Amino acid sequence: MEDILMGIGTALSWSNLLICLIGVALGTMVGVLPGLGPVGAISMLLPITFSMEPTAALILIAGIYFGGMYGGSTSSILVNVPGEAASVVTTIDGYKMTQKGRAGAALAVSAIGSFIAGTIGIILLTFLAPPIAQMAIRFGPPEYFAIVLVGFLVLSRLTDTSLLRSYLLIIAGIVISIVGIDAMSGTLRLTFDTTWLIDGLDFTPIIMGLYGLSEVISAMEQKSQKPIKADLSLRKLMPSKDEMKRSAGPMFRGGILGFLIGLIPGPATILSTYASYGLEKKISKHPERFGKGAIEGVAGPEAANNGASAGALVPLLSLGVPFSPLPAILLSAFLIQGITPGPTMMTNHPAVFWALIGSMYIGNIMLLVLNLPMVGLFAKISHLSPRVLMPIVMIFCFVGAYSVRSSLFDVIVLVIFGILGYLLRKAKMEPSPLVLGVILGPLLEDSFSQSTMIFRGDLTQFFMRPISGTLLAIGLLITLWPLIGKLIRRRRNLQSKAEKRI
Repeated sequence: MEDILMGIGTALSWSNLLICLIGVALGTMVGVLPGLGPVGAISMLLPITFSMEPTAALILIAGIYFGGMYGGSTSSILVNVPGEAASVVTTIDGYKMTQKGRAGAALAVSAIGSFIAGTIGIILLTFLAPPIAQMAIRFGPPEYFAIVLVGFLVLSRLTDTSLLRSYLLIIAGIVISIVGIDAMSGTLRLTFDTTWLIDGLDFTPIIMGLYGLSEVISAMEQKSQKPIKADLSLRKLMPSKDEMKRSAGPMFRGGILGFLIGLIPGPATILSTYASYGLEKKISKHPERFGKGAIEGVAGPEAANNGASAGALVPLLSLGVPFSPLPAILLSAFLIQGITPGPTMMTNHPAVFWALIGSMYIGNIMLLVLNLPMVGLFAKISHLSPRVLMPIVMIFCFVGAYSVRSSLFDVIVLVIFGILGYLLRKAKMEPSPLVLGVILGPLLEDSFSQSTMIFRGDLTQFFMRPISGTLLAIGLLITLWPLIGKLIRRRRNLQSKAEKRI
């Protein structure tokens, strides 16, 4: 406790408070802009920290890290354009709330949920980092494969009643994700003899096309569409008592679930949002509300991605091992300052370590204070006429797609998937399973390839390892359970009919 209080005291110095405020404000702005995301923002701003004192530099980077997770939901809720991949799930119900004139409530719940989950995550990070990290490090390629595969089986039920359609979209996403050079053999796959596809397809223009550009195309189709009219008074902007009551459980569950998933190697912030959405839909007394503007569908995923952000720092700070791209960028920020994260950091650099933890507590409060007053301003965006708003959305999409790799080809990909997203809308199919396949496909393939090399082609070894075997057994049960349930119900019906005849 003395170390924690010392860290908070250091973080409360005027200079560090100002740096923390600048960091969270920059992160929030970056999160709102589609395409860039926290990884791109931290990469661009790393040179600024070269001449900074280590504690101040790491506080700035941590502020951008958490601020980016806060801001990503804003464009998802208001204009159906995910600020980054972790905000894709928020579009499902968040944008529907905007269409119903409840954009302010959705934004407020997102900010409050992010604050609660961030606080839970930082508290758990403070006290549980070393023992939990030791458990997480036991995961190898077979465990990664089992986690992703079970994730696909569970999350395929999120947005569609037809499992076949969800599975087909997931498979299509996986196929899209393997375009380019095979990392294991170096061979070209699905490039069709064009140099444009050698580097593969980046998921950012795909996501922005499926959600953002498809929304623009749909708006063009509706010539007489009018801007949303709603009361923007403070009373209407804030969530109602019923909405807060329905959101409280998803916020806490999402925060804890996100933190635990953050300990697992891979895109934890993305996986956690899908898992939280699936959990809330499963336990809800009114699952039919999901996909139509359910406040739980905003609160849970937004809390989960912030909880996962804190969880992902556990292996980085405790073991010096980044489990996903964002902590890997943070690791470079530490190394630039001559600090190596890991078991010795607490003893070799205690002032820096605990000041960083203290700044996370303070930054989380700053983010809530910054975001809640901005709810009304952001909500006004949704009330702009489509003739004004949609061209702005389209510009964001094109600029965001081009800025990923400074490639015109990514703009072409954006247009193609924009048309595909529009066609999926017409067919009343949610693109989330496709996005899930695109994002997690490379991890599934790499972990499977590495596992088969370890097992020398003996796939039964997946079931011999305790963690991967248990996970695959759970996945098999989840897949077969609906069929088993149908057989049980049919048998009961036949028995009841037979008893009535008797």
